[in-house]
Amino acid sequence: MTSVEQPVELAKPRAAERRRLPRPSLRGNWWRHLVALAAVAFALLPLAYVVSASFNVDSSLSGSSLIPRAVTLQNFRDIFHDPNPEHDTRYFTWYGNSYLIAGIAAVLNVILGALAAYAFSRFRFRGRRMGMLALLLIQMFPAFLALVAMYLILLRTGDVFPTLGLNSRPALIMVFLGGAMGVNAWLMKGFFDTIPSELDESARVDGATPAQIFWGVILPLAAPVLAVVGIITFVFLLNEFIITSALLQTADKFTLPVGLRTYINQQYAELWGPFAAGAVLAAVPVAIIVMAFQRFFVRGLTAGAVKG
Repeated sequence: MTSVEQPVELAKPRAAERRRLPRPSLRGNWWRHLVALAAVAFALLPLAYVVSASFNVDSSLSGSSLIPRAVTLQNFRDIFHDPNPEHDTRYFTWYGNSYLIAGIAAVLNVILGALAAYAFSRFRFRGRRMGMLALLLIQMFPAFLALVAMYLILLRTGDVFPTLGLNSRPALIMVFLGGAMGVNAWLMKGFFDTIPSELDESARVDGATPAQIFWGVILPLAAPVLAVVGIITFVFLLNEFIITSALLQTADKFTLPVGLRTYINQQYAELWGPFAAGAVLAAVPVAIIVMAFQRFFVRGLTAGAVKG
């Protein structure tokens, strides 16, 4: 009995020693914490300034400061009920347009990117490597370089199909789908490579078709990277301004970035207070979504680096 109990008794102090490891000292790492705090302050300063401007009684840019002189909620009231008819305030319409366009485009981007990533990851065909390289090289050119071409294409298309012409939300979604394959396909392809191919083979033995393998086996296992790509695409499209401002031309079709610009592009009146208030309200749902899916970010961004 003693020979059996002795290792157990010796293991208890070792486990206790592991739990009582000394805390790392700040004596040699203080500068790292200082740099981290400076980086956090630098990142939060613009956010703090916008939040302060949204509650500031002075809505001009010159009167705005990090600490408001007087706090008011009038800026939030003005974005919903602005007495000035020149501003044409339709905040709820802009809000709905932004989330509708960005949400549909993000979902379709994820589906198209996943289809491309699955083909590059599982199939072997001629031109596979050059195709992946071409997708990556195309992403080096910003999308607004093709703005004139997009405008002319939608202008001519609208004569035949008005739904896909200028000042159309479906047409803007179709334009956003042009960047579906690229970095997203590369990111998802790296994640698909980590999924064992034996799962495909076992499903194929059971009689599953390639489509059934993709929708029933691969996609459920790739949920982390799909969530990451979807959220990144959603936030990017929600903040897109250059292409949206050129293709949407009436106030009832504006998205939030284009609509809120009407507050600060006046010749004699630039209302930075309502502009900041609208930006704060627009950022709240995005922050909630990112926090809710935060656990997917680490898994989705790091799993694809294990096997390339």
